[in-house]
Amino acid sequence: MKKNRTTHRMAKLYMLGFMLVFMIIFGRFAYIQATGEIEGVSLQDWADQKRTSSYTIEADRGKIIDRNGMTLAYDRPTYSVYAIIDEEYSKDSKEPLHVENPEKTAEQLAPILGLEESYVYERLTKEDPFQVEFGANGRYLSQETREKIEGLDLPGIRFKQQAKRYYPNGMFASHVLGFAQNQGDSEEINGMMGIEEQMDDYLSETNGSISYKRDKYNMKLLNPEEVFEKPEDGANVTLTIDQKIQTFLEDAMNHVVKEYSPKKITAIVMDPKTGEVLAMGNRPSFNPNERQDIGNWYNDVIASPYEPGSTMKIFTYAAAMEEGVYNGSDTYKSGRYVYNEAGNYISDHKRDGWGIIDYDEGFERSSNVAAAKLVWEQMGPETYMDYLQAFGLDQKTGIDLPGEQAGQIVYKWDSEVITTAFGQGSTFTPIQQMKAATSVANNGKMMQPYVVSQVTDPSSGDVLEKKEPKVAGEPISEDTAKKMRELMGNVVTGEHGTGVNFYNLANYSVAGKTGTAQIPNPESGGYLGGHGNYYLSFLGMAPKEDPELMMYVSVKQPDLEATEYEAEPSSYIFKTVMENSLHYMNIKPTENKEELSVESKSLKDYTGDSIDKAKQALTKDGLTPVVLGDGSEVKEMFPHGGTKVISNEKIFLVTSDSTKMPDMSGWALRDVLTFGDVMDVSVDSIGNGFVRKQSVTPGASIQEGGYLVVELTGPNEEPSDKSLEEQTERSMQQKEEQGSSEEAKDEENTSDEEQ
Repeated sequence: MKKNRTTHRMAKLYMLGFMLVFMIIFGRFAYIQATGEIEGVSLQDWADQKRTSSYTIEADRGKIIDRNGMTLAYDRPTYSVYAIIDEEYSKDSKEPLHVENPEKTAEQLAPILGLEESYVYERLTKEDPFQVEFGANGRYLSQETREKIEGLDLPGIRFKQQAKRYYPNGMFASHVLGFAQNQGDSEEINGMMGIEEQMDDYLSETNGSISYKRDKYNMKLLNPEEVFEKPEDGANVTLTIDQKIQTFLEDAMNHVVKEYSPKKITAIVMDPKTGEVLAMGNRPSFNPNERQDIGNWYNDVIASPYEPGSTMKIFTYAAAMEEGVYNGSDTYKSGRYVYNEAGNYISDHKRDGWGIIDYDEGFERSSNVAAAKLVWEQMGPETYMDYLQAFGLDQKTGIDLPGEQAGQIVYKWDSEVITTAFGQGSTFTPIQQMKAATSVANNGKMMQPYVVSQVTDPSSGDVLEKKEPKVAGEPISEDTAKKMRELMGNVVTGEHGTGVNFYNLANYSVAGKTGTAQIPNPESGGYLGGHGNYYLSFLGMAPKEDPELMMYVSVKQPDLEATEYEAEPSSYIFKTVMENSLHYMNIKPTENKEELSVESKSLKDYTGDSIDKAKQALTKDGLTPVVLGDGSEVKEMFPHGGTKVISNEKIFLVTSDSTKMPDMSGWALRDVLTFGDVMDVSVDSIGNGFVRKQSVTPGASIQEGGYLVVELTGPNEEPSDKSLEEQTERSMQQKEEQGSSEEAKDEENTSDEEQ
C-alpha cells in the first residue's frame, strides 16, 4: 500500500515536470510566432538573407591620362579562380558542375597557379564548403592564364572578374603617378603614392550591386524581388606630363644608369611660361605594376632638399642686377675672399683663382668669390634675404603632388650668409629652384608649378576641375631676366664657360648654369672629396632668346673613370632630352646657331688611339662619338681626320669587324646615310624629319651589303603603324630587279660587240 502511494506521488511529479517543460516550449513557440525573433535576430531577415544572392558590380577607378590623351594608368580586368566542391550543385545536371576528380584537378591546376599539388588537393577536399578559393596565387590572374585554365576543361572550376590597377608603360614617371592597390582582402583600391594618392578622392569609384531571391541552387525565384544599384566610375585625371618628353627623359636616365651607375638622378622638364611640368623622373625608380624592392619611396624632385651648388648663383646674380648694384665689367681678385676681421675666407674651385677678372667672367667661371662679394659688399645680407624670399626659396612651391618638402635657408652666421650665395649650407629642392628660375625664363614672372591639368567626368566628359597657369610672383624685372639669360648663355658658349662643349645643343641656343654641389660626409663631418663625389647638376633653358622649355638635371656620385669629365652624365641627359623635345614640339631652330655656339673646326685623327681617349677628346670638342664594334682601339673614323666639322656632329669610330646596330632614334637622315657608307649598308628612308623607327633592331649584327630602312617624322607627327619589313622587301626587290636589268644590258652589249 505504501509502495502504491509512492508510485502515485512520482507519477504526479513526472506529470508536473512534463507540463512545465511543455508550457516553456509552447511559450517559446508562442513568443517566436508573435515577435518573429530568436535572440534578437529577425527570422524574416535571416530567411531573406539565406535565400538572397548579392553581387557587387565593380566600377572602374578613374584613368590617369597625359596631356595628349595617352592613358598612363587604368583598371585592367583580372580574374580570381575558385572551385565548386558541393556535389548537390550537380544534382539536376547531366554534366558535372562541381569538382568531380580532386586528384586530377589538383595535378593540372597547381602548376599553372604556382602552388603545391598537395595544397590544391587539400582545398578541393575540404568538408562542408560550397566553394573554395586558392589564396593570393588564385587572384588577379591575366586573361591568358584564365584561357589556359579553361583549356583544361576541369568541371567545377569557375572565375570571378575583378579590377587591378595597371600602368601600361611600366617604370614610367613612377614617382609622379605613384600606385594604387587593394587594402588587405578589400576589393576597394586606394592610392598610395603620387597622383594616385593626391587625387584619390576624384579617382575613387563607387561599386554598384545587385541582389535577388534564389533557391538552394542559386537559381532566381519567380518573384526574385531584384534590387539594383548603379556603379559610378571614378573621374579621369589629365596631367601636364607629355608622354613623349617623359620617354625621352626615361631613356636618357636609363642610359646614364647603365653607363655610370650613379647613386641618384633627379630631373624635371617644365614649360617656364605656364609652370606645367612636362616630365619628371628619378633614379632609383620602380615599376608600379610590381612594386617590388622599391629603393626610393621619395620623389626627390620635390621631397629631397640638398645644397644645390653653383646653380644658386643664378638667383644671387639676378638679385644684384635687380637691386641695381651689379656692373658686369667691374673687376675683383679671384681665388680667395676674406670677408671679416677674424680672417675667415672662402675660395674658388680653382684655389689660386684666375687673377683679376670682371663679374661677368666670374659667372662664366662659376666663381664663389664673385657671388660672395655681391652679397656681402654690394647688396648686404638683409637685402639678399628679401630676394631669396621673393624667389620663394624659403617655402614649399605648392606643387600638386604629395610629400613636398621645403629646404632650409641657413642664415644665422656670417659664414652661412656667404655660403648661401654660392649654394652651400642652405638647402633647396630641384622644384624650388625650377620655380624660381621661371622668372628668368619668363621675363620676370615666376610661375606656379603644377602637374594636374584637369579632372573630367568619365561618362559625360564634363570638366569637374581645371587648372590655369598662375603667376606666383615677380621677383625680377623683364630687363633683369633678359640680362641673366645672356649671362647664362655665356656659360654654354663663352670662352671661359663651365658648360662649354657639354651643354651646347646642335640647333638651339641655351642659357644655363652648371652646379657641382658638395656632399656632406656623414662620418667625419665636412664634405666628401674625390672625383665624381658630388651632385653634378645643370639648370638650363632653350631657346635662350625666348625659352620654351626649362630643365634641371642632377646626377649624384656617378662612377667615372679618371679620364672622364664630371659633366658627362648630366650633359648627356640634358642634351638628349632638350634637343629631342624641342624638335618634337616643332620649335624653330635658332637662326645662325653655328655662329652663336662654336665655329667649324678641323677634326683630329684618332686612328690607333684607345676608344676611351678618342671619346673623351671628341666629347670635349663638342662632338658626338658613335662607337661601332666592341674593340678597344679606333681602327677607322668617319669623317676622316682633317675634315671640317661643327658642334655636335656625329663621329663614327670603328673598333672591330663585328659591329652591332646602334639605336638611331632622333638621328638626322645625313647621319644615317653616313652610317650606311661606313658599314656598306644600303639605306632607304620613309618620310622627313628625324628617325623614329628602324628596320634592324638596335643591338643586332650588321651584315655588309645588308638593308636598312628608317622612318623619319616631323616633330608633331606620329610614326606609322606599318612594319618596315614591307619596305625592306620592296627595297631588296628593286635592287634585285635593278641588278637583273644591268645584267641584261651587259649581256646585250656583249652580244652587240660579238656581232
